[in-house]
Amino acid sequence: MHRATTFPVLHAGMNTQLRHWREAATLLLAAGCGAPARPVRSLLGPFDYEMLLLQRSHRSGFLPSAHVFPGGLLEAADFSADWLGLLPALPRCGLGSVRPSPPGGNRAPVFATDRADLGSPLPGDVAFRICAIRETFEEAGILLLVSGPGPATDPGPARLLPQHHLPPGPELAEWRRRVQQEPACFLQLCRYLRCVPNIWALHEWGNWLTPVPRAGRGDRRYDTAFYLCCLEERPPHTSQDEQEVTGFQWSTPPEALELFKSQEICFAPPQFYELCRLCNFSSLCDLHRFGSDRALEGCERWMPVTLAASDGYIQLLPGDELYPKDPDYTGEKKLFLSTDKKVEELMKEDSKLHRVVIQNLNNLTVHVNIQPKYKHINPLKIDSNIVGSNADCNSRL
Repeated sequence: MHRATTFPVLHAGMNTQLRHWREAATLLLAAGCGAPARPVRSLLGPFDYEMLLLQRSHRSGFLPSAHVFPGGLLEAADFSADWLGLLPALPRCGLGSVRPSPPGGNRAPVFATDRADLGSPLPGDVAFRICAIRETFEEAGILLLVSGPGPATDPGPARLLPQHHLPPGPELAEWRRRVQQEPACFLQLCRYLRCVPNIWALHEWGNWLTPVPRAGRGDRRYDTAFYLCCLEERPPHTSQDEQEVTGFQWSTPPEALELFKSQEICFAPPQFYELCRLCNFSSLCDLHRFGSDRALEGCERWMPVTLAASDGYIQLLPGDELYPKDPDYTGEKKLFLSTDKKVEELMKEDSKLHRVVIQNLNNLTVHVNIQPKYKHINPLKIDSNIVGSNADCNSRL
């Protein structure tokens, strides 16, 4: 949830040296759904899980009316030393250690920053996960908690707290309202329930930095940590907060892309990219296994760089032939790429591709032919104009 505070307050753990963007966390939340109860509309066939998508209010200052994954701004309460009284007294609170970056690699600063140097008693990997879990409760009413003091011994998809462990509906709704008003109340709720945030169910997935806005635009920018969480159960009870979130739905990745193609919902390029990447996995167990194993490798930061062509836009990503060697992360250089060439010409001229082609708001295509870093996986090549009809859905790029 993006609160009314415009300027960050000095708090331990929060990177207050950032002037051009705010740090945030978001959650790709997958829940098992078993056999499909409705006809499959995609050439990819049936999926046994669905992803949670939230519709932002049309009054939102960032991505109005778009469908997004749950998440929001990092708050000082996410770094509170009081969490150490609830979480296990283990290195990184029991989270697995991320392997050192490979030669030529550069782990995303949002993950690599030593928060102890910023005065935090809590590792950044823990605080960002707490943020994603808190925001999921605020925006969707879903509590990702565990009753034990440490990580579950079951390596499979996570389980929710039994219903009898939760307060009655009206009481839980009041807790949700309090957390929305004051993030520190989330720790109070965990104490009250004698539970802890299930940080061990969240696996590092990616990092997207909002592009530098075009000239004359004062867009908000966020450095967002993306996590993956797989739930064993069918999609849990979900409810929008009627503030920033006015609707929600659970959809398989191909279904979500179908809805985007038919202009029933709207995505920003990062959400479109990640849903195309999730299309590699029709099985929840396969997705969970890949996500949990791969997370130990870390990930790199991606800031799309926009190239304006004569008939559309291309968002260039790291590794693309046209991606700048020294990206203008802050926007202070005021460099904006443009060409008189058409998108098709650029696609034929370039050999190393990692880009999202944007013809219009509901016509996006991801083009990737480079080897992904950190043992990640490239998205399927899915043209949002032809999902479910003639899309090349069988080859992994």
